[in-house]
Amino acid sequence: MATEKTPDVESQLRAVIASVAPGTTLRDGLERILRGNTGGLVVLGTDRTVETMATGGFALDVDFSAQRLRELAKMDGAVICDSDATKILHAAVQLLPDPSIPTDEQGTRHRTADRVSKQTGFAVVSVSKSMRTIALYVAGRRYVLEDAGAILARANQALATLERYKMRLDEVSGTLSALEIEDLVTVRDVSAVVQRLEMVRRIAAEITDYVIELGTDGRLMKLQLDELIAGVESDRDLIIRDYVPSAKRGKAVDAAMAELDSLSAADLIDLSAVARAFGFVASPEVLDQAVSPRGYRLLARIPRLPEVVLERLVSHFGGLQKLLAANIDELQAVEGVGETRARSIREGMSRLAESSILERYV
Repeated sequence: MATEKTPDVESQLRAVIASVAPGTTLRDGLERILRGNTGGLVVLGTDRTVETMATGGFALDVDFSAQRLRELAKMDGAVICDSDATKILHAAVQLLPDPSIPTDEQGTRHRTADRVSKQTGFAVVSVSKSMRTIALYVAGRRYVLEDAGAILARANQALATLERYKMRLDEVSGTLSALEIEDLVTVRDVSAVVQRLEMVRRIAAEITDYVIELGTDGRLMKLQLDELIAGVESDRDLIIRDYVPSAKRGKAVDAAMAELDSLSAADLIDLSAVARAFGFVASPEVLDQAVSPRGYRLLARIPRLPEVVLERLVSHFGGLQKLLAANIDELQAVEGVGETRARSIREGMSRLAESSILERYV
């Protein structure tokens, strides 16, 4: 049995789903087969393994079109295309995969599709005449395409949830900024923001899958999603860099991100579990432990401040409170910070401090 064509099964599945999403020529062809009530089997890719298991039929090597796929599917046998579905290479082919390959499928067409996909590593599409479904077989997985209306309904529900979570994230993030200015931050405050960031990211990832499957029907939803999650990934990186409790921050940041990604939905609700993933030592009092930011989040909100200068400022002053207290001359002592930039940083931090306090108490 051949190995998978890519180590990332999820990415491979998403790519295949995108290739058969509404608005694509391949999806149009599959829908025509479904409406024609004939069924069909389409292999997306060919190599020596496919050629070995294919018998009969005839070679075509013509440009792919929905109409051609529909007409060729009327004949018994499979249609073999290239991996991008731009060419139809063979039609009316009988596929004889290794019968020892295990499969849970029942129908002949589905069993063949599953085994061919597992043996070759290529995606195989099976259109069922009796069940009136389109099933994808990718890297040992089976995925049944749903009606766009049903997917859109779930996606809209998820988008509404995302809007509520993003609103809450903005609230706790604003509170954290004010607490940072006053030097009153605890691990609980940091964990609450990280928790909301993770929730927003996970809901956004779910909606992204819906958008991929919706194809052209999901264009407006994609715009809404991009607007809602703008800056979320950078905020996640900045807050980890601000608070990760380690002198070797480079490796610790990566480790914290990996730990947060691995948290289950149940663990994510527990702020103590979030704190542990972040790198804080587990204890009953850990959430009430006082912590101070290094200043990454605040400095990142100052316009036109290069990343290299931001790193030098954090390294030079060592913490946000010292940055807030620094005057123009002290800021100029940092490499890459001239008088103009020092004034811009000083004024920018003063405005951010003032607005953060006002937002909290007004």
